[in-house]
Amino acid sequence: PTVTSPPEAWDAIPDAAKLQIFAFVGFLEYWRESQAEKHYMSGGKPGEFPAFDSKFIPGGALDLYDPLGWSKSRSEEAKAAGLVKEINNGRLAMLGIFGFLSEQKIEGSVPALKGIVSHYDGEVMAPLAKSILPHISLP
Repeated sequence: PTVTSPPEAWDAIPDAAKLQIFAFVGFLEYWRESQAEKHYMSGGKPGEFPAFDSKFIPGGALDLYDPLGWSKSRSEEAKAAGLVKEINNGRLAMLGIFGFLSEQKIEGSVPALKGIVSHYDGEVMAPLAKSILPHISLP
């Protein structure tokens, strides 16, 4: 199918594929919660992700926190500065995404994007085409 925007591309993905994405992200969340020494809200390190043990994943897997091992030789100050940069980058990315979504739903709401992005008639807050709860209908 031909689409002109990321939300339309998401709409074109079958619901089964979307559920696979949600399940994978859910697994990553579960792994982080079950394998971390301390939760980041209880004194753990924000952004740190426990390595996958080869007894759970045949052949092992890349360490998602530092896959190439570049942070091993960095000082604690450099790591802390990098963490602040990464958090701020994530915040800016979220603002940018919502700016694009706002302009696609309400044309002219973000003057800098007027005419750059196409209008989107779908519902960005309803990720599935059909409700997973049959008795609740989507508009």
